[in-house]
Amino acid sequence: MGFDLDGAEVPRYGAGALADLTPSVLAALGVPDGRNVLDLPQARRVCVLLIDGLGWEQLHEHAEYAPFLSSLPGRKLTAGFPATTVTSLASLGTGLPPGGHGLVHIRVAVPETGKLINCLKWDDSLDPASFQAAPTAYEQAAAAGVHVAYVASGAYRGSGFTTATARGAEYAPADSLGQLIAQAEQELRKGDRSFVTVYHPDLDATGHRHGVGSPAWRYQLAFVDQLAERVAGILPPGTALYITADHGMTNPSDRVDADEVKALQEGVAHLGGDARSRYVYAVPGAEADVLAAWRETLGDRAWVCTRDEAVAAGWFGTVSPELLPRIGDVVAVAHGDLAIVASEREPLVTQMVGMHGSLVSAEMLIPLLTDHRA
Repeated sequence: MGFDLDGAEVPRYGAGALADLTPSVLAALGVPDGRNVLDLPQARRVCVLLIDGLGWEQLHEHAEYAPFLSSLPGRKLTAGFPATTVTSLASLGTGLPPGGHGLVHIRVAVPETGKLINCLKWDDSLDPASFQAAPTAYEQAAAAGVHVAYVASGAYRGSGFTTATARGAEYAPADSLGQLIAQAEQELRKGDRSFVTVYHPDLDATGHRHGVGSPAWRYQLAFVDQLAERVAGILPPGTALYITADHGMTNPSDRVDADEVKALQEGVAHLGGDARSRYVYAVPGAEADVLAAWRETLGDRAWVCTRDEAVAAGWFGTVSPELLPRIGDVVAVAHGDLAIVASEREPLVTQMVGMHGSLVSAEMLIPLLTDHRA
């Protein structure tokens, strides 16, 4: 099968993507050069609550577990591609699509070293401020006199990924729901203007382990709903609360194991990405053969294309030339019920029930919900 995008939810960069949120927030706060793509109202204080894994479709399918969230006015945004945490948090932090910030997946090849790295775990040999060199929205806001804070688990403080995506914000560690709320309240009250991002990961983790829509996931959604309501309850006057996510999730049950299928190994130097969207880095000269083998093996269960085709389709936005080699020579995006696993190299991923990273609407569409305190 050739390259066919039927059914794909292509990111809407510049017209309603997650990457448009922070530039719009900066404009609402009066920061110079902010681009209010989302037409957000002016505010003195803004809190962005990002719930990892809270997809638009999943929220509406299980609205009875989230009465507060379901009561808020809102709209759909798209995540970027791939619909995964690394790429989305980088877009949130920089206000750029993946082609602008270069954190184009969780596992990417670094052309300068020839190594495959995990961007969440980072690599001590990489300078995060060089690997992701674009200024962050937090730096821009702080330079304009806005108090900027990032509230999340203390485990992420000072990590390479946090430095790459959230530098410029004061890091406020919070290791419980109560701390998360208290830190958010404290940081929002600082300065004449404030911009506070609050990140909570547990819904995503529950979905990976038990599956989206499982009893465990639904009960976790109920806790997330209470968290959002409590955060809304501590907002100082003049604060706008925006609740969003980095991606949705599906539970694919069909597996193709790249560690067992010989055709998916021949000519492959590195296998990057994740089970729902793979970057295949070919041995030099083997690119065409790898593309043909992956298309033949996966058939109509995946969109399989070259790097140039994926870029031309708008999946990454405008890609800086020096960042192009971070994307695989072949990009294989599973849809329907398929996961492209690697049982020997990625045993934990192989065992996951819930997954994300594809271009299907259940993974790409995320909410932007609003609560504005006059």
